[in-house]
Amino acid sequence: MELAHSLLLNEEAYNQLGEFKKAEFVFEWLRFLEKLLPATSRADIREKQSKLVEQLVSLLTSSPGPPARQLIAKNLAIVYSSGDIFSVHQTIDKCNELIRSKDDSPSYLPTKLAAVVCLGYLYKKLGRILGNSFLDTVGNILKAMKNAESQGRYEIMLSLQNILKGLGAAAIPCHRDIYKAARSCLMDRSMAVRCAAAKCLLELQSEAMFMWSTDLDSVVTLCFKSFEGSSYDVRMAVSKLLGCVLVSAVTSKQGTASSRQNVRKISFEEALDLLGTGFLRGSSGFLRTSGDILKGTSSVSRDVRVGVTQAYVVFISTLGGQWLERNFSALLSHVLDLVSQSQPKAIQTQLDAICCRRCISFILRATVGGLLGEKAQIATAKEICQAIWKLKKVVDAATSDCNVETRVGTTDVITSQNMLICALEELGNIIYGLGTTAAPVLQDSSTGVLDAVISVILHPSISVQLAAAWCLRCIAVALPCFLSPLLDRCVERLTALKSSPEAVTGYSFAIAALLGTVKQCTLGIPHCKGKVIMTVAEDLLRSASQNSRISIQRMQSGWLLIAALMTLGPAVVQHHLPMMLLLWKCAFPLSPKDLETEKSRGDSFTWQVTLESRAGALCAVKSFILHCGGLLTDEVIQRLLPPIPYAIDLLTLLPSLNKTYGNPLKPSSVNYRKRLYELLTLLPPKTYEGNFSAVLKELVLDLTQSDNQMVASAAYLPSLSHQNEFALLGPPLQETEHRFIEEQLLLVHSIAGGSLEYDPYSVYERAADSDSVPKPLPTTISIINAATHLFGVIFAHIAESQRLQILEQILTSIKQTKGSRQQIVQQNVMSAFSNVLKHLASCKGNLGSEDIRSSALALVMSALESSNPLLRCSAAESLARLAQVVADSTFTAGLAQISFDKLKSARDVISRTGHSLALGSLYKYLGGISSSQHLNACVGILYTLSQDSTSPEVQTWALHSLSLIIDSAGPLYHVHVESTLSLVLMLLLTVPPAYAEVHQSLGRCLNALIATLGPELQGSSTTVSALRASCLLSCTVMQDNPDCLVQAQAISCLQQLHMFAPRHVNLSSLVRGLCVNLSSSYLLLRRAVLACLHQLVQREAAEVSEHAVALAKDSKEDFAPGINIREVGLEGALLSLLDKELDPKLCQDIRETLTHMLISMAVEKLSFWLKLCKDVLAASADFTTVASVDTTQEEEVAHTDDELALALENDERFHPFLHPRWSTRVFAAECVCKIISQCENAGNAHFDIALAQEMKQRDSRDDFLVLHLADLIRMAFMAATDHSDHLRLSGLQMLLVLIRKFAAVPEPEFPGHVILEQYQANVGAALRPAFSPETPPDVTAKACQVCSAWIASGVVNDLNDLQRVHQLLVTSLIKVQAGKEAQSQLYNEATSTMETLAVLKAWAEVYIVAVERQKKQSNISRLLFATNIREESDRDQTSSVDDLLQLVQADLGNLSKLWLAALQDFALLTLPLEYISQLPIEGGAFYTAETIENSRPHYQNSWALILYATALWLTNTGFLIGDSDEGLTNLSRPVTPTTMCQDSTSKAAVKSPEDVNTERFHLILGISVEFLCSPRSDAAMEDITSCLHALQAMLDVPWPRTKIGSDQELSVELLNVLHRLILTRESPDIQLAALEVVQHILFAAQEHVKEKRRSAEVDDGAEEKETLPEFGEGKDTGGLIPGKSLVFATLEMCMCILVRQLPQLNPKITGSPGITAGKPQLLSETGSKLVSAALGILSDVPGVCSPEGSIAVLPTILYLIIGVLRETAVKLPTGQIPLTVAASLQALKGVLSSPMARAEKSRAAWNELLCSALVSILNFWNQDGAHQELDQSSLLAAITVFILSASPEVTTVECLQMSCIEKFKSAMESKDPVIQLKCYQLLLTIFQYPNKAISYPYIQSLAASIVNKLQETEKAKPENSAELQVIQEGIKVVAAIIPLAQEEHRSQLVACFLPILISFLLDENALGSATNSARSLHEFALQYLMQIGPQYSSVFKKLMAASPPMKARLESAVKGNQESIKDKTSPRHSKNPGKSASIQLKTNFL
Repeated sequence: MELAHSLLLNEEAYNQLGEFKKAEFVFEWLRFLEKLLPATSRADIREKQSKLVEQLVSLLTSSPGPPARQLIAKNLAIVYSSGDIFSVHQTIDKCNELIRSKDDSPSYLPTKLAAVVCLGYLYKKLGRILGNSFLDTVGNILKAMKNAESQGRYEIMLSLQNILKGLGAAAIPCHRDIYKAARSCLMDRSMAVRCAAAKCLLELQSEAMFMWSTDLDSVVTLCFKSFEGSSYDVRMAVSKLLGCVLVSAVTSKQGTASSRQNVRKISFEEALDLLGTGFLRGSSGFLRTSGDILKGTSSVSRDVRVGVTQAYVVFISTLGGQWLERNFSALLSHVLDLVSQSQPKAIQTQLDAICCRRCISFILRATVGGLLGEKAQIATAKEICQAIWKLKKVVDAATSDCNVETRVGTTDVITSQNMLICALEELGNIIYGLGTTAAPVLQDSSTGVLDAVISVILHPSISVQLAAAWCLRCIAVALPCFLSPLLDRCVERLTALKSSPEAVTGYSFAIAALLGTVKQCTLGIPHCKGKVIMTVAEDLLRSASQNSRISIQRMQSGWLLIAALMTLGPAVVQHHLPMMLLLWKCAFPLSPKDLETEKSRGDSFTWQVTLESRAGALCAVKSFILHCGGLLTDEVIQRLLPPIPYAIDLLTLLPSLNKTYGNPLKPSSVNYRKRLYELLTLLPPKTYEGNFSAVLKELVLDLTQSDNQMVASAAYLPSLSHQNEFALLGPPLQETEHRFIEEQLLLVHSIAGGSLEYDPYSVYERAADSDSVPKPLPTTISIINAATHLFGVIFAHIAESQRLQILEQILTSIKQTKGSRQQIVQQNVMSAFSNVLKHLASCKGNLGSEDIRSSALALVMSALESSNPLLRCSAAESLARLAQVVADSTFTAGLAQISFDKLKSARDVISRTGHSLALGSLYKYLGGISSSQHLNACVGILYTLSQDSTSPEVQTWALHSLSLIIDSAGPLYHVHVESTLSLVLMLLLTVPPAYAEVHQSLGRCLNALIATLGPELQGSSTTVSALRASCLLSCTVMQDNPDCLVQAQAISCLQQLHMFAPRHVNLSSLVRGLCVNLSSSYLLLRRAVLACLHQLVQREAAEVSEHAVALAKDSKEDFAPGINIREVGLEGALLSLLDKELDPKLCQDIRETLTHMLISMAVEKLSFWLKLCKDVLAASADFTTVASVDTTQEEEVAHTDDELALALENDERFHPFLHPRWSTRVFAAECVCKIISQCENAGNAHFDIALAQEMKQRDSRDDFLVLHLADLIRMAFMAATDHSDHLRLSGLQMLLVLIRKFAAVPEPEFPGHVILEQYQANVGAALRPAFSPETPPDVTAKACQVCSAWIASGVVNDLNDLQRVHQLLVTSLIKVQAGKEAQSQLYNEATSTMETLAVLKAWAEVYIVAVERQKKQSNISRLLFATNIREESDRDQTSSVDDLLQLVQADLGNLSKLWLAALQDFALLTLPLEYISQLPIEGGAFYTAETIENSRPHYQNSWALILYATALWLTNTGFLIGDSDEGLTNLSRPVTPTTMCQDSTSKAAVKSPEDVNTERFHLILGISVEFLCSPRSDAAMEDITSCLHALQAMLDVPWPRTKIGSDQELSVELLNVLHRLILTRESPDIQLAALEVVQHILFAAQEHVKEKRRSAEVDDGAEEKETLPEFGEGKDTGGLIPGKSLVFATLEMCMCILVRQLPQLNPKITGSPGITAGKPQLLSETGSKLVSAALGILSDVPGVCSPEGSIAVLPTILYLIIGVLRETAVKLPTGQIPLTVAASLQALKGVLSSPMARAEKSRAAWNELLCSALVSILNFWNQDGAHQELDQSSLLAAITVFILSASPEVTTVECLQMSCIEKFKSAMESKDPVIQLKCYQLLLTIFQYPNKAISYPYIQSLAASIVNKLQETEKAKPENSAELQVIQEGIKVVAAIIPLAQEEHRSQLVACFLPILISFLLDENALGSATNSARSLHEFALQYLMQIGPQYSSVFKKLMAASPPMKARLESAVKGNQESIKDKTSPRHSKNPGKSASIQLKTNFL
């Protein structure tokens, strides 16, 4: 293929190729040329132009395929437009000559077509440059058209379109001729030609004015005719033409070239009327109507009606949203008029009515829903409401005039019903879409929406009543606050008007619909409503028999209400279950005798009532089984079963009843059968196996006996066949935006699709996603569906003999029917049999004997050769399932052989399509027939069939089957991949584009092939490269196909290629293809585009975005209509698409794509993303004024000039987001939160304004979040104060995130303040509306969270400022205290639980922060107090902390009670299920018994902080009981936890404070332990830390410590829980908090042991000490019992922590018992903290033990402490000691100074162990290699701790003492000044130790060497500060020894010391030039001389006298020193007397 990449065709390479390869080569070259030519310079093109043109023209004459001819034409046009133009006329003449040729042979056809295409492209590109030659060309083409076949006509139309495009107005002379030609093609029998003609006319109308002026009527009629018998694509194309022509007619501007002609301009209304004639009269249009009426053929064909409907949408959409806004009332009255009964043509039957209503709904939905913003939709809703009122008045007038008998017949009532249904449905849809933003419409009393809808409920027509009920349902979903009031209102009206049939049915429909919404409303309804409705239903059923006039209505309504009630789920239904089961039992006869008497009595009417009642009962039970599965226990099933046999007996009676009573009974009996079938399908078959034969008999009758009424049952297609097979049945079956109306055309035998009136019970079910209103099918069809399902279930459970009998019976009845009826029966039977096979396959059942198999096979085979394609699909699938169930390879092979033989011999299309699909299906269901020869045979046959160009249908089916085989064969298919790929490519290059379905099947094959190749496509071998090139080439061909589905497949193939071989897919051209189709009018194409984008942006979001913008800027024309990528980038384009898109799946894809782009790019393109989100959120800002806008203004505007409208329309386009929907705004708000979290991961500069500004100055391209804070706050404010509740929640969440992230960011310009402080007004204003009474509880709960975060953040310290937000929480608290009685009755009780707990949690958070701040402050104050300093700023802060506490303090009395009550509730709710009976019957303090399940999550969400706050409160009150009445006055319920499930009155009074304390203590401890025992995997870390902090706080106070200390079991239990927590949670914060609790528990135990010892001593008297019992663990034996021992548990915890951080401590890991020599390591900060905490705990352990116990644990403790020292003693460059080493030294000190070391019983053993420990430390020096690694100063420090803290018996052991002295000596000799310094410092402490036995040996051994070291220093002066410090420390040590020496030796010491000091002095001259360190040493020595000289004056004087030079040196030094002091102090004092003091202050502070 590389050879094809050149400017000229490589003829040499071309000629060597085979026939097919040549086509491939040429196509590759042409494709390359198309890209190359625009990039080549004009000179280069001119140079090779003649050769190039010659090559292209020669290809033109060599029969090129369709894709190749397009490219040849394009390239020729580019060559001439870029190079010289002079030879173009020769080319044109050549083409004309080819077209004139008389050769009509098929082989010459491609050349002719290529010439036609070529002319089109030449004129399109060169246009008027070609002069008048177009006249001949057009004439020639039109002449050729007269004899052309369909392909020719197709290409000619498209070519003419291109010519018109290129020539523009210059082509006027040919317009009429082209118009005539196109007119005839618009009626062509080939659909592709019609499409092409429509496109040609569309191009023509832009210049040919006559089309939309003089000839307008005939063009419109022509379009109507073209719709007849049309396909979906034709309807799309022609409706676009019709819509655009009318738009031109309405908006035409006079003037320009046509000023001579008088252009006729029509108004909007006239245009609508023109469309209306088509809708009502069809293609007869304005003519010949009377004749048709006489013939009786005046019904409008459905395809015309659907086509016109689409034209309406095109017309209105093209005029645009503003136009629609102004003219909506005209449109509304027009479309409603179309369905009024005053148009008898439109609606002759109920089916017609349903069809028309669907069309009208579609027009309104597509225009109002798609074009208008929320503001305009609100105005629209008001208009519709006005219309409903008008229609209502008409009905009222009609009903009041007549008496009861005739009133239903009045025409006016019937006339209005369809209009009302359409209006109500659209009103419902609008409000549903608006969500809570629709509140202004419903609150506007002048419009009275609710009144209007409710008043229509009494309409005499059931359809209208159902539409009104559905509308109410939409209102309730959109605005949940109306749900409860609406239910109340309907229940009240129903009870009041119980005797009116309309009221009973209407209001029960409304109640049922409203109950159906409860599942969709998260806030629910009050629990008591269920009870009310059950009572009403029961009353209706009981009173049904009282009044025969309305007994049917009451029966139906009663059961409908019960069925709807079931949707509320088990929580509600369980309370009404006994009643429901009783009613169900009573609905059927109780014994066989009753059934007999029933038969003998009764008339038509009573039977009707009975059947309706029982059908209702069946439906209610079905609803119960579907929605309350949780209640279906065995007992309930047993109670459901008794009536079933009677129900089945009645079923068998129905045929005889129908005979007796005739037609009136038929609908009821069909309905009853259907309901029974549906119920039986849901019940386990075992429960009614005795009745199998009776039921089967009825089922077979239903399936096979198609009496005339049921002929319709040609079952509703989409529900039957496999989704994949839809492709074979044509595009309308696939998902398109027009499916809503297109469905009507699929249904065989005049079924119009569903409608609510066919099954009122569906009013409470959720509609399928795509449809707004449920559309159940007529009973006569849905019964077939129910029958086929039940047949599948029962057949799988009956005996074989019976199976055979039934199959034979079915086969006979199929043979007896003929024609279309036979097809219908076959279809029903196939559907049922397919269900049988599914059931058998799923339960691994067996079909049975040989006879059954052959009967089944006969059944399937007869259908496989049916003329109905759908039946063939079903049969092929059933055949494969049959083979799957039989699971016998010979049987399967036999089936395949049958198909092979058929395909070889048969020539008819039907058998070839059926059997080819059968092969594919067999393969799909049984990969097992995969013997390779079988695969080869299948593939071979399908290859042949797919090349049968005489029948596109056979090709389509064969290729589809092939794609199934490729998919299922997987790797086995590899051998065929190459040949299949070349077949696919060959067909793509040769099959005409008009056969779109063949191309679609090819696309599926290609997709399957790419999936089969998979990652192999990345390979670099020649075969793989060739395969890859073929795949890419195939994708290119498919991308250029005019059919959108094929383009969609091309995109998904490229998507797969990009996944497997990303380097080989050109991203730029792929992205271009995607962007162009981003706003395609085809849903499937948009879905493919987004699925592909979604994948691309996961890998390379930035590149995709850049390509999109670059391409948008490069392209001349608008890149993607309606989407401005140039301005707002791909991201903005996707956002605006999200706003317009209605398909839920697509919206989800867009959201995910944007999220991926945001995650990978938001930080780099921060401003861009924030601006996008801000634009979306700000676009709605003006919406807040809508509620008050007066509608009259809009009416005035409507009369302004139309042209102004268009100008405005264009003006609007510049704003990227016009009136975005609330869902888009919510998404934008969520995006902002995601951006913030992305920035958080990106670095600190985003949250540090000083750093951000500094970095921004360095590089202006940098961008940081903190610089956009004002915008972020504004966005959060806009969202939080919107009309939409969802958006308010998102806005509050955004505000919460902002507060949390920015609270601590300081404001650089105002030190001491934070950056958020300036926004406090915005925060307050954003929160205030959330606390208004009408706000939903979920918004208020969220706002409470934000309030507490704001107060706790510490942003605002001023009390007055804080009070604004604090006041909001206070009002909420008052509401909480008001109790359950004051709660609103709008929502479920659980919502008030949610709100209450949110308030309590918010207060808890504020209280916790206040207490923590106070603690921090008191710590600082203590520090300050110690240094006697008070500064102003600190005083301010203290006051602010106190302020916060004061704010809470006021309500603390009430709060504490409420918190305890909430905790008590929570504790009860966490009890296991077996204790559920012990819960209080009436519920808890904040939840009701009925809503336990709904309340649990709310408690789960808030208990932790409440627990912590309660613990803090109890701690602060020291567990003392305050005034028990405080605050109780405000509480309407007893919420003190003293009422722990007991009767509060009697016992509460008796409790002592001790009891109350104990109860509270156990409540908190119990909750904590229960939670920490097994925190759920999703438990928030915050909950765990809060829980641990609560325990910590509680153990801070003595009383709880005594409780824990005295209860060892409890302590051990708690420690075990904490141990498990540490094992399962990695978070260091949690582990640290847990260790702190351990420390507290240990402390409590120590206190307890001390207390016991103290009291024992006091009791027994001091003299009997020896006999004292042993307190502490280990008693007399020293044994610790694991599981019961506190010490053991503590050691386990510490060991766990230490070994996790330092695995080397575990001997099992290191494999040696002692501490090994490894390299020490430095731990992370958190690791160090954990280890230090654990060591701290270890050192406290001996204090809890008895002496024997302490001996048992000591080795472990010492091993761990010394081990940590050894493993972490790393040398730090700064000379500091690592945190862990410091901790281990501290712990060592703690252990050594433990009382146990001195206790008599343990002293000896301790001393031995401590000696060993010291030896271990001393041995660290001797370990090879480790000596350099370990930090000597740390080891010396450890020895020092031993020397100073251990008993002398340990440290004075001679060998140990000598060894220690050695270590100090070697340290003094060290070269490292840091070690020397440390050594001196430690020796100083040892020398000064009071016990001389310990200190003297060291002084004797080491003093001399120190003096020597100092003497050496005289010669080498210190060079740096480190050395200086060593000398100074040495001087200090010697100075300290002097006073310790004995009197007689002291003078000798002084005599040695003074000369050393004097040697460090400098004379005056040297002082000036000396180094810093020498000078410092000089000053230091002088200072010591001044001290020592006077003390030992005699020695001093002697020395001076003896050495004059020394004396002189000293004197000069003293003199120099005095002068320098003078110089320094005098000027400074004069300048700034206070300076030194302040410096002093700071250093002291530090």
